[in-house]
Amino acid sequence: MKLHTLALAALIAVAGPAFAQAPSPKDQVKADKEQIKQDRAKMKADHKAGDKAAVQADKDKVKADKAKMKADRKAAREAAKAAREAKEGKK
Repeated sequence: MKLHTLALAALIAVAGPAFAQAPSPKDQVKADKEQIKQDRAKMKADHKAGDKAAVQADKDKVKADKAKMKADRKAAREAAKAAREAKEGKK
């Protein structure tokens, strides 16, 4: 029995902080929106400077960030739906 308790304690010690620091899906979407704003500002500056290669790289980064935001938004909706269903199930 001591070995089982020791293994559980070690698991909690290692995995606990990782679970506690995981950002919520809504926070992830907000961070993605902010990143897209920054990328667009950088793209605008590169466009004014006349750096076509950097503008194209920035466009690709914005496209990738939008795809990530879309996935995070979907995950946030699913998490909210699961929370609602769990809450309704308790009643």
